[in-house]
Amino acid sequence: MADAKTLEDLASLQGAETAALPARKLDAQGRAYATGKRKNAVARVWIKPGVGKIIINAKAFDQYFARPVLQMLLRQPLQAANRLDQFDIMATVTGGGLSGQAGAVRHGISKALTYFEPELRPALKKGGFLTRDSRVVERKKYGRVKARRSFQFSKR
Repeated sequence: MADAKTLEDLASLQGAETAALPARKLDAQGRAYATGKRKNAVARVWIKPGVGKIIINAKAFDQYFARPVLQMLLRQPLQAANRLDQFDIMATVTGGGLSGQAGAVRHGISKALTYFEPELRPALKKGGFLTRDSRVVERKKYGRVKARRSFQFSKR
């Protein structure tokens, strides 16, 4: 690295370092692949340029996720990136319940968008879509009803 003697030299050095964005990660079919996780659900997500069709486990996403809240959850990363009708999304999701699966697909869509267009990363990072929600159900302990709930106390 060259010595920076003035503020202009320093600004030019910073510009050179930030200009190096990571390369796109695409497969042979021109799709970006990412894995998303939430609770016990794992989603494998592929995105490619298209008309905005979302397929989850070979079903339309509004058929798979019937609740409007879960449908909104899936659209959030696309709305944050202003790419709502520009990508076709195909996902397979296993494990967990519907809420966890929707969160896993959202996480996978966000990661796949950054692989397809690395310049979208700051917008998605700011929205918190790239962070894996690590909260999982606490295991049941012996001598207890659930993880922390104890048996009802009786004086008799």
